[in-house]
Amino acid sequence: MTEQNQEVATEAQATEAVLQIQRIYIKDVSFEAPNLPHIFQQEWKPQLSFDLNTEVVELGEDLYEVCLNISTETTLEESGDVAFICEVKQAGVFTVSGLEGVQLAHCLTSQCPNMLFPYARELIASLVNRGTFPPLNLSPVNFDALFMEYLERQQAEQAQSEQPETVN
Repeated sequence: MTEQNQEVATEAQATEAVLQIQRIYIKDVSFEAPNLPHIFQQEWKPQLSFDLNTEVVELGEDLYEVCLNISTETTLEESGDVAFICEVKQAGVFTVSGLEGVQLAHCLTSQCPNMLFPYARELIASLVNRGTFPPLNLSPVNFDALFMEYLERQQAEQAQSEQPETVN
């Protein structure tokens, strides 16, 4: 009876999900302030544009690189002059095992970026500060909600493609 219990415990451990951070690093960074110094002579009414996406590359068995790409551009409301552009690629290598399909996709495009975002956020705040601009603290991002929106879009596109075309 003891051997059967050990076999069941071994099988349960084999199917257990694992997510481990191997390394977190900056892959690329860019900060531009093309209109210095005259930008500081204007009234500071900024408009911020923010773009975020995630790239995943399989490096080996259960080993993935996840790269969080964030781009921010701040322009002044009245003149339209660009105050600064900040682009950061914050990446990490993760071991992910015991997951497949949608669960694996959720882990790689939601949970891993969630771990990377605080590093990218701090780096952007530091770069903007070093440019002597007012503080820029990015709001938290709900990667789970973004993943759910992505799934809903895919389901809608799939349902639309399965509908027969009507001919007039």
